Amino acid sequence: MTFYKNHKEKLGLIRSGKLKLVENVQHFLKEIEKQKELNAFNFVFVDEAIQSVKNIEGKIKNNNHGKLAGLVIAIKDVLAFKDHPLTCSSNILKNFTSLYTATAVQKLLDEDAIIIGKTNCDEFAMGSSNENSAFGNVLNPVDKNHVPGGSSGGSAVAVAANLCDVSLGTDTGGSIRQPAAFCGVYGLKPTYGIVSRFGLTAFASSFDTIGPFSKNVEDAALVLQVIAGKDECDSTSVDRKIPDYLSSLENDRQLKIGIPKEYFADGLDEEIKTAILDTIDELKLEGFEIKEVSLPMTEYTIATYYILTTAEASSNLARFDGARYGIRSKIYEDLNEMYVNSRTEGFGKEVKRRIMLGTYVLSSGYYDAYYRKAQKVRRLIKQDFDKVFSEVDLIITPTTPTTAFKIGEKSSDPLQMYLSDVYTTSANLAGIPGMNIPIGRNSENLPIGLQILSQQFDEEKIFQLAAHLQNEISG
Repeated sequence: MTFYKNHKEKLGLIRSGKLKLVENVQHFLKEIEKQKELNAFNFVFVDEAIQSVKNIEGKIKNNNHGKLAGLVIAIKDVLAFKDHPLTCSSNILKNFTSLYTATAVQKLLDEDAIIIGKTNCDEFAMGSSNENSAFGNVLNPVDKNHVPGGSSGGSAVAVAANLCDVSLGTDTGGSIRQPAAFCGVYGLKPTYGIVSRFGLTAFASSFDTIGPFSKNVEDAALVLQVIAGKDECDSTSVDRKIPDYLSSLENDRQLKIGIPKEYFADGLDEEIKTAILDTIDELKLEGFEIKEVSLPMTEYTIATYYILTTAEASSNLARFDGARYGIRSKIYEDLNEMYVNSRTEGFGKEVKRRIMLGTYVLSSGYYDAYYRKAQKVRRLIKQDFDKVFSEVDLIITPTTPTTAFKIGEKSSDPLQMYLSDVYTTSANLAGIPGMNIPIGRNSENLPIGLQILSQQFDEEKIFQLAAHLQNEISG
């Protein structure tokens, strides 16, 4: 039932009668049940997914269907979908039902996509391993003893395990690209502001982005084409003409590629390093211009990222207090005790840690030393990228310093866990797009990911190189 290469081919099979959409959806539902131990989904919309098929098949038959007709999509459980649960994989929202639909999700529905369910994630999108969910760990389908990455682990697994065609995740510091690398799929973090954040439960508002996971470049380009665009409900969404990303894939031009020396220093797994350098050598042989570049502020990205994002998280999560929505503790004598007990019972360990860190860096006497200084460093990191992109079209780096690590391996050492994002956080700090490309496996058969970065709004160039690599790898 998933023998098609991409959505274009799937649509052709449905039109010709060689593929029945209802059977396709049923196949995915059976696989979700069969692979339940992966714990990729918090909620599966069985009846709703099947009911939507008849209407969409009719539209395809009459040739008045949307761009995503028949595409089966899972969405991360931090995105609002009216009259459906919205838990953010947290106990504090375990009984909450969304009152409206996120703009990105509505755009999928408007183009006749089928939403099959909501995927598991680290609580409030805070984590790099999907071990911080109130719904339990998500397992990596490649090796169930390893983590799938986080925070969008469920979305990555849903695609990697063939439980849907495409999924939506969110990326605040690598939460799409890192799990995509760990699970061996494509994962795109778009430019900040290209996709509306309306309906996305905020973790760090100046970092959060919504993007797709897919099995191929074409579907990632198609989905971005649909969900991108200005939204009056989000003041940070950019009013900019969205290119035809799919058509741009046909332009296999030879781009100038930068290789930042700081991303290939100590700490990078040797097998990952070799795989990426071999890919770069291939590109060189094919005529691509390769240039070593420098991003000197790289060493400050993790510290800057965790100061700024925890500060924003402590502010954003203040609304979860037991008074307005979410769970309310049954044990309290006054209002203050209700706040404290509700948050203590509702939030998990990692969320509490980040709230406390963020409150600390924003507190009197520490604001200038930490938060204000980190904002200045963020600007310098952006300037690093601006300088490099004046010399090259794209940057290639590893996506992660290691392949997927074992469940529990880094749980007791938050700093080691945070360092899993050492190659991805810089893109969020600079607001630039990045994409993980699966380029093979290591000696333990674990996926290896390569990251492509571009200047803001240059997703077309990322897609072009990604499509070239996809064709080379598969061809």
